[in-house]
Amino acid sequence: MAAPGTAPGAAPAIKDAAAIVGIGQTAFARRLAEDERTLACRAVLAALDDAGITPGEVDALASYTMEDTDEVELAKAVGFGDLTFFSKVGYGGGGSCATVAHLAAAIASGQATVGVAWRSRKRGSGPRPWTDTTAQLPTPAQWTRPFGLLRPVDEMAMLARRYMHEYGVTRDHLFNVALACRNRANQNPAAVMYDRPLTREMYMTSRWISEPLCLYDNCLETDGALACVVVGRERARDCRQRPVYVHAAAQGLPAQHHGMVNYWTDDPLTGPAWTAARHLWKHADFTPRDVDVAQIYDAFTPLIPLSLEGYGFCARGEGGAFTERGALETGGRLPVNTGGGGLSEAYVHGFNLVTEGVRQLRGTSTAQVPGAATCLVTAGEDVPTSALLLRS
Repeated sequence: MAAPGTAPGAAPAIKDAAAIVGIGQTAFARRLAEDERTLACRAVLAALDDAGITPGEVDALASYTMEDTDEVELAKAVGFGDLTFFSKVGYGGGGSCATVAHLAAAIASGQATVGVAWRSRKRGSGPRPWTDTTAQLPTPAQWTRPFGLLRPVDEMAMLARRYMHEYGVTRDHLFNVALACRNRANQNPAAVMYDRPLTREMYMTSRWISEPLCLYDNCLETDGALACVVVGRERARDCRQRPVYVHAAAQGLPAQHHGMVNYWTDDPLTGPAWTAARHLWKHADFTPRDVDVAQIYDAFTPLIPLSLEGYGFCARGEGGAFTERGALETGGRLPVNTGGGGLSEAYVHGFNLVTEGVRQLRGTSTAQVPGAATCLVTAGEDVPTSALLLRS
């Protein structure tokens, strides 16, 4: 029998053929005592329990290339069965949605039946990747770091300045992004910034991290882990939780892209989102105007307006203006990052955006969008990226 959305005899399609049926996470904090493997195990076991699936049934894994806990360690520690599929996705925060997409594809094509994707990270208490001076710099960095672009925020600041110059994006627009994420975190007891409101005065008077980006334009530094469980459509109906279907998925690496330092391409502000979006919407049964809620990767505030343009919610150059009049808030034109996102809930390479998307479509978010039935989840816009369209 062909998978849903395919003709008899055709190759299986991802569309609605698999569903996320379990999610789990540890606490989030600047410093947690457990090591990354322990955190990974806790998140995976919580996700399996949420789904009502035993560890021995897991036969597929997907994670990030930057994940230090490997498949062998996790499989032995948690007690998985024989694994028939395992993959890793590169480019840090660009890989979050692709981990789920890989599992959905494996399940739709018969390579696996129960998949687990996860991310465990001690970014709050651990070292920063760019502080490793023994590693040889990638080619783009050899042309930028000698001139002071040492950290991701420095690289993003260059793009942000160009965005402001070309399209009139202002710090007020970036504040709108930071405020929307913080407001949602203030409703989420699991968020690092749960009890810390943000005001415009706080934002405008905070210290520069890399001008024009201030303290509140940057994501948190967080320890923590998250996981989700993916199964086929038929199995999903019998799981403990309401299934959230993987309706469409895409990855995006545009021609001549250099990752973070995209300055010498013909159009630096047309990032990987544009490539991913074309593929994503081509395989979807709905359009951007039908999306009820979005979880948009927010390592830095400019990524949200840039992504709004790339994924088709507004025209080129209108991402800043889109944020006005409470558009990103609950009840606004497009509620975003309803758990607080990387800016105010936790920064675990964007995986918390996947789990929050699931909560929205289950109807269990702490900032629930009434009647939410469709959700866009995106990975990092400034690196080779990925995206998911989820539906209830």
